[in-house]
Amino acid sequence: MTENGALPSDAAPELLRLTDVTKHFPVGRSFVRPRGAGTVRAVDGISLAVAAGQTLGIVGETGCGKSTLARCIARLYPLTSGQIVFDGRDITTLSRSDLRPVRRDVQMVFQDPFSSLNARRRVGSIIAEPLIVHKAVPRTGLRARVQQLMEMVGLNPEHYNRFPADFSGGQRQRIGIARALAISPKLLICDEPVSALDVSIQAQIINLLADLQAELQLGYVFIAHDLTVIEHVSDRVAVMYLGKIVETGPAEAIYSSPRHHYTKALLAAASVPDPDRAELRQEAALSGELPSPMDPPSGCRFRTRCPAAQQLCSELEPSLDQANGDADHQVACHFPLGRMEATR
Repeated sequence: MTENGALPSDAAPELLRLTDVTKHFPVGRSFVRPRGAGTVRAVDGISLAVAAGQTLGIVGETGCGKSTLARCIARLYPLTSGQIVFDGRDITTLSRSDLRPVRRDVQMVFQDPFSSLNARRRVGSIIAEPLIVHKAVPRTGLRARVQQLMEMVGLNPEHYNRFPADFSGGQRQRIGIARALAISPKLLICDEPVSALDVSIQAQIINLLADLQAELQLGYVFIAHDLTVIEHVSDRVAVMYLGKIVETGPAEAIYSSPRHHYTKALLAAASVPDPDRAELRQEAALSGELPSPMDPPSGCRFRTRCPAAQQLCSELEPSLDQANGDADHQVACHFPLGRMEATR
């Protein structure tokens, strides 16, 4: 990735580009904050890009701003500042009516496969809703299209008239995926789509998403806190900490040669099935609590938990720069890990 989050020149065509995307939430005076109002800096100047037919994985601890970023991309939240360009069109400030055609091309799969479905509606009605809203299929063809979608995601089309409570958690997530695919989007934003599922079911959903991507040439933004999941699904990875991207690059580079101390700590805390990397688990895990996004540390936001922090880290915020001369692998750190230290 090059300056301002652009993809390398030899990458697939760019589908989505974020430039300095920022989302702040004002917080008023309350019982828990009696001293007055403040601002939650949930997303703070993020630049990223997603290529058509590829997956950008976004990983970080709970509370780092991943889900807020997802909702900004989908324009469910208005931006505080920055720019979002989707398929060559600036969608940053589009009105609700002007966003309607964009909604067809950008869909979300949510974390909780039960709460994201209306328990009082039948599955056929749930999947058909976007088709009706966008007038994508004549009413006479709705049932056939919905059953086709159910079959595409591995559900029995004959269960068209059942309610969500009649399905398992994995099947409910398949219903959510079918609904997202109904109007043939170009980009699917998957916000922790497998974190609420059993491990065996997670693998099935991940494999399903991979098969659908290959078949339909979808672009994915895949959000998770589990690095093993992100490694399996992603072409590129962005590591997020307290509203900032601290490292980004090809998935292979991130996992084999992490440059940021936070990335290395996340890898040390993750399950490591590869025996060649198992000794990472023997190193010190990430310590301390995530600082408040209302009052982030000065300079480098990770410095309060970083074993390599020095005075400079508190005085100057690091920018995303190429790691070890590789313009496609970038890290925001004054004292990045060297290759030998990162992989030992």
